[in-house]
Order: sequence, then C-alpha cells, then structure tokens
Amino acid sequence: MDRSNRTYIRVAILGVLLVALVFAIYSSFVKDPNAVKVGREAPNFSLEQLNGPAMTLSELRGKGVVLNFWGSWCEPCKKEMPDLQQQYEAYKDKGLVVIGINIGESPVAVEPFVKQFGITFPILLDKQSQITRMYRIGPIPSTFFIDADGKVKEIFIGPLNENMISEKVANILPK
Repeated sequence: MDRSNRTYIRVAILGVLLVALVFAIYSSFVKDPNAVKVGREAPNFSLEQLNGPAMTLSELRGKGVVLNFWGSWCEPCKKEMPDLQQQYEAYKDKGLVVIGINIGESPVAVEPFVKQFGITFPILLDKQSQITRMYRIGPIPSTFFIDADGKVKEIFIGPLNENMISEKVANILPK
C-alpha cells in the first residue's frame, strides 16, 4: 500500500470519528422533548401491584411520591431497599408514598426479594417494561421524587442512602 492510500485511509477514519463525536455531543445536549424532566408533571400510568389491584400514579395526587425503578438482580438496588423501607415507615403518615417499580420480572422472582427486605410499600410490576421506557430508565436504581401536585422535583440515578432519601422527601411532602 503506498503512502497516499494510507493517508486517505487515515483521513477517512478521522472523518468518521469526528462525525461520531459531533453526534455524541449533539445527542447529549439536545434531549428528547418527551423525556420526563424536573419541573414537569410526571407521566401517568397504571400497573398491576405484586399483591393487590392495579395502581395509577394519578390516584396519588396530594401525596409526595418516591418512584423507584429496580430489579432483583441489581446489587445497588438491594443496598438501598432497606433505607427506602425505613423512610417509608417514617413518613407514610405524613403523606409519603414509596412505590417500587420492578422492571420486567415475574412475581416468582419479585416475591422472595420483597420478603427478604421486609418491604411493605407497594411494588408494581412493569412486566413488559412499558413504564420503564416511558420514563426513559437507563441505569438502575433510578428514583423520581414527585410532589403533591404531581410534578417531578428531582430525578436521582444510583443508590440512595437514608440521609439522601430523607432530604429529598422533605421537598415533596404535602404542606
């Protein structure tokens, strides 16, 4: 291969890399207009509960809602679950609802997890991952803090601890 062909190949490779870089930068700044965003109303949905009837998000207007997307295979989810349960117990009488949305698993996989961690807050089953897609969930755990008016006050990706949950819950409890 002669020198001019190698130069042409290098320029072509650099061009492709430049186009990929520009696309990545553009994608990170130009967000999906339908994505769930802080300050906007949380999209309504209805899902079957693990041990109960279907639950609709709009039914919870007037309460602060912690919407936590998780999976039983997720180690960080396991780590934060006791803290979510503890904060639910501490604030449920003050208007807080914690909802765990399990992503794509059957009740057979979810029930042992719920028992292991002593979870008493509602667990919803997103068997087909429809709500997961609606909320544009990537890494889990992902948690949405929704105020009494149904507006998203904060979105947190990654595991939360008790203090973090408590601070964020204080911003969504009904007045």
